[in-house]
This record gives sequence, structure tokens and C-alpha cells, in this order.
Amino acid sequence: MRRIVTGHDDRGKAVVVSDGTVANVLRPQNRPGVALHNIWQIDSMPAKVHGPEETTDTAIGLLPPKGGSVFRVVDFPPEADWIDQIDRAEAKAAFASMGAEHAADSDEAPAHPLMHRTETIDYAICLEGEIYMVLDDSEVHLSAGDSVVQRGTNHAWSNRSDKLCRIAFVLVDGTFDK
Repeated sequence: MRRIVTGHDDRGKAVVVSDGTVANVLRPQNRPGVALHNIWQIDSMPAKVHGPEETTDTAIGLLPPKGGSVFRVVDFPPEADWIDQIDRAEAKAAFASMGAEHAADSDEAPAHPLMHRTETIDYAICLEGEIYMVLDDSEVHLSAGDSVVQRGTNHAWSNRSDKLCRIAFVLVDGTFDK
């Protein structure tokens, strides 16, 4: 996946500061074929427009930094070959491997084994393929072009097709305070 980052030269003119393959790719344990391509991260709001030219040169977990956000593209392979083999312990381990062990649903029989909840607002756009967004008592089928504003709800992503699904996400740090 290609990533282009712009900036400014010494004269203040707009330039490309990097153009290359996304280097920060997280492949969570117990999630065969899932890849989180971390494209950019900010650690405060408002964002520092003239801040660092690279923000993904360190480990990035599932969640954005406190007060910040993360932009990533996630590849969800078909789950038919492995979904029946994942139990609650493996699901919790998958989230723990991404620094979000507390996100895993604590219910012993969730609607999907990878149900989770994060203290974030997530903007998502399905770029290719199709997937189901599973909620506590319902689910929604998404296909290329569909978008979601996911507001800290318990959910999972279930690719029941035979093709890869790719979704762009922006996770914004939030709070469960009312």
C-alpha cells in the first residue's frame, strides 16, 4: 500500500516529503491474514500541521494516543477457514497483542468471538469487498463505498465472503463520559 506525505520546504512551498510503501503494518496474533496498515497518527488536538514528517516509526496498537487519532487501512480476509477455531481466550489475546486487552467483550457468548469496544469515535469507509458490522443484537452488511460512524459501541467485523475486504479507518480518542 502506497503512502504519500506532504510538507513544506525551506521557502514554505508545498512538497512531497515521503512517497513509499506503508512501513508500519500490524498483524495481530490469532487473526490470520488481518493487517492494519498504519498510515498516520497524531498525538494531540488540534493537530500540529507543521509537526513531524513521520509519525508511524514506532509501534502503534489498536487505539490512538490519548487526545489524538490514527489513520489506517485494515485488510479483513474471509473468516470461514478460522472463525470456528477462535475462542474467547484467543480473542482476548488478539486484542492484548494490539495493546487493547480491555477492549474485548467480556461476555462468554458474544454475538461474534471478536466483539470489542473502544473509547473512540471511528470513521470507516469500505474501500473494497464486503463485510458485516456485528453489533450486540443486530448486524449491518457493508460493501464498497459504504461508510460508518462507530461511536464506542460493542462491535465486530465479520467477512463472510470469499474475497478480501479493505476498510479505511480514522480512530479518534474519545471518552465514555456523558
